[in-house]
Amino acid sequence: MIEYDDFLKVEMRVGRIIDVRQFPKARKPAYQLKIDFGPWGVKQSSAQITNYSKKELLGRLIVAVTNFPPKSIAGFQSEVLVLGNYLESGVVELLALSENAVFGSLVQ
Repeated sequence: MIEYDDFLKVEMRVGRIIDVRQFPKARKPAYQLKIDFGPWGVKQSSAQITNYSKKELLGRLIVAVTNFPPKSIAGFQSEVLVLGNYLESGVVELLALSENAVFGSLVQ
């Protein structure tokens, strides 16, 4: 169990995927994403969400943890962690958002 104050330290924001590229150097199948967080800028992420096509991801709103330190994955700086849930099949289902969600807005 964590304290509520610990949860408040996690910064989750709404972003829109603006670029999707294959990531052949990753050990597990993944994409390199560029995500627009509005006033917080464009960040990049490595995400194991290849169950989605590039077309399905481009322009999609996502939720990401934005205050982890960057992580180097096969030479790629992943700056944010895109959130989803694992299905029984082992693939990740991204969290769903309304099209009214505002880029950069805080998720609580």
